[in-house]
Amino acid sequence: MPNDPIIVSGGGIGGLATALALAQRRFRVIVLERAARYQEIGAGIQLGPNAFHAFDKLKLGDAARSIAVFIDKLRLMDAITAEEITHVDLTERFRKRFGNPYAVVHRGDLHGVFVRACQVEAGIDLRTDCDVVGYEQDGGSASALLRSGERITGSALIGADGLRSRIRQQMVNDGPPRVAGHTTYRSVIPTEQMPEDLRWNAATLWAGAKCHLVHYPLSGWKVFNLAITCHNDPSEAFAARPVTHEEVMEGFKEVHPRAQAIIHHGKDWKAWVTCDRNPIERWVDGCVALLGDAAHPMLQYFAQGACMALEDAICLAEKLSDRPDNIAAALQDYRSERLLRTALVQLQSRELGDHVYHPSGVHALLRNQMMRDMSFEKFCESMSWLYEAPFASSVQQAGTRIGI
Repeated sequence: MPNDPIIVSGGGIGGLATALALAQRRFRVIVLERAARYQEIGAGIQLGPNAFHAFDKLKLGDAARSIAVFIDKLRLMDAITAEEITHVDLTERFRKRFGNPYAVVHRGDLHGVFVRACQVEAGIDLRTDCDVVGYEQDGGSASALLRSGERITGSALIGADGLRSRIRQQMVNDGPPRVAGHTTYRSVIPTEQMPEDLRWNAATLWAGAKCHLVHYPLSGWKVFNLAITCHNDPSEAFAARPVTHEEVMEGFKEVHPRAQAIIHHGKDWKAWVTCDRNPIERWVDGCVALLGDAAHPMLQYFAQGACMALEDAICLAEKLSDRPDNIAAALQDYRSERLLRTALVQLQSRELGDHVYHPSGVHALLRNQMMRDMSFEKFCESMSWLYEAPFASSVQQAGTRIGI
């Protein structure tokens, strides 16, 4: 093992998963979090079977399952007619097919699982108020440069610092994120306020013309997570901005009253402009590497952002464990194994937004027919590259299916 610790910039789910995976392989790790305490902003996230494969590898399977809601269906509704287009059964057959369930969880609850796991690992040093603004390298070491002027040196530096990563900015210098043209509004509804006939144990998508709604139960069915998105071409990116109910409704005037009724129960709305970046080849600079959203930020339409970060963390730790005496080469191995899989998810996330979530007119009719024609077996086959093989996956086979 290297004498110096590995430095991780960013204390989100990806950064903490990286620290845990490394510590379990006897690396010492220092995590540098910009905020004054470790916390996550946001509400619900969806977790495919590949996320649970990762939890199990990290020895957090029981803890993750204890806070999850195991939904029975993925349900696709037409937001204009309020008719069900199709649904996918996620119960016994699905779980047997992929070896793990599909679930939803509160992001803060999941982040807490990782914080507690890292706190009891002797090899992990969790630090706060550490605003990393850049890095330097000297031979076989890398230093995180803090806004305070402090320099923290380790054998490697992992940039898990998100969409607007400072590590990426220095390494790649590819400017601000790409604004996708969509705004997402988020709220949490107490279960008793959710329309009774829509209290489904499902991750439900209402797909409309240039808009959609997603809802599912959280926190032991105490609340429903509500995330609704419209394609309204915002001129600037922002995150967690408080907005009025009237502003929220502006993009959903054409949806069916049954879908609008859900929105009317939302309170304390906050808005995010959705952003991603184009896939890039450069994730590594000597002993510095990018991970999670810093490496491959993606739109939410595939529900795979957190899943990909978890996979990154495990792959990175495995490669460093295989070649502890040549960290630069190990980081290149990590990048080579993860590059095409994550690029495919990035690009498919965009395609899903265009062709499933937001089409109108004949495009929407075509979507409806294609989705109705997809059997359970066809759905599982189309997702096997993602859910069955969480690390070195059959990217070529998956790319052929979608015409890449």
